[in-house]
Amino acid sequence: MSLINTAVKPFSAQAYQDGKFLAVTEADLKGKWSVVFFYPADFTFVCPTELEDLADNYAEFKKLGVEIYSVSTDTHFAHKAWSDTSPAIGKIKYVMVGDPTGAITRNFDVMIEEAGLADRGTFVVDPEGKIQIVEVNAGGIGRDASELLRKVKAAQYVASHPGEVCPAKWQEGEKTLAPSLDLVGKI
Repeated sequence: MSLINTAVKPFSAQAYQDGKFLAVTEADLKGKWSVVFFYPADFTFVCPTELEDLADNYAEFKKLGVEIYSVSTDTHFAHKAWSDTSPAIGKIKYVMVGDPTGAITRNFDVMIEEAGLADRGTFVVDPEGKIQIVEVNAGGIGRDASELLRKVKAAQYVASHPGEVCPAKWQEGEKTLAPSLDLVGKI
């Protein structure tokens, strides 16, 4: 079953953000756009490149009213230790959620059960707490924050412009489509 347009399931977790520990629940995702960004593990290889890319683009996400929540099955203590020791991870200002029980990872259907780790899953959640974008990559394939930004802008545009859709490679400010009988077979 697809998670598109489903509500984020309840969860409660500890997180690390900007030198502090904090509690995070599904309620924190409501009222704003959110990106929930799962990755396999701290102290690995592809993961820090992805998280640093998000950190480098975090200000752009914030301008769009989007909060980032990175999630792995590590603890919030491990997130702090990684932040303290890695220059790439030390740049992060967004929330790093610890999910050592795998409950959140299972809620989003990205648990690799035999490994106890998360797949590279990216979820864009609207202000009502419903999932609008789902992307899952194989472990060796890193993600691109600029492409994620483009997708978030498209999701926000579609949400605020009922009856319009964004075509492939749509960029902010470009033409959209208004699906109708007149367009059938003409695209």
